[in-house]
Amino acid sequence: MENKKRSFFERITGSVIIKDEEEEFVQKTSIKESNKKSGNASIWADEESEEAELSVDVYQTPTNMIVQTMVAGVRPEDLEITIGRDLVTITGKREETRNIDDDNYFVKELYWGKFSRVINLPAEVEPEEIEATEKHGLLTIKMQKVDKEKKSTIKIKSI
Repeated sequence: MENKKRSFFERITGSVIIKDEEEEFVQKTSIKESNKKSGNASIWADEESEEAELSVDVYQTPTNMIVQTMVAGVRPEDLEITIGRDLVTITGKREETRNIDDDNYFVKELYWGKFSRVINLPAEVEPEEIEATEKHGLLTIKMQKVDKEKKSTIKIKSI
């Protein structure tokens, strides 16, 4: 199997995408089972230093580009949004506040730790015209598109 970074979905669900290679699926399943038997409740133990990748929706209206992502459980001060003309970067950290021994878990699928996502926008936006809101864990970033058709006439002053 290729050594590639697992997607956010794969990490939160514990799934692995394998194309037509059933024996690798069996190997992954047996590794999970042996981890459970040996007391390793988390299959992410070796991957703690990695950052997860956010899942996003990106769409447009006639005047705006919209990016939406789920950031439930993340404090606003633990979130950073950087916007350029055609690029959006979202980084953050979801901290686990519980101190529960791994032996007491039956299922542990929630992702805790650092995450990020870089999104190339299909249209240029005005970096100064940005509105970011969060409601019930859904982060919505609304960016005004650059109006390339907009023209302005300037009056010349005689000095």
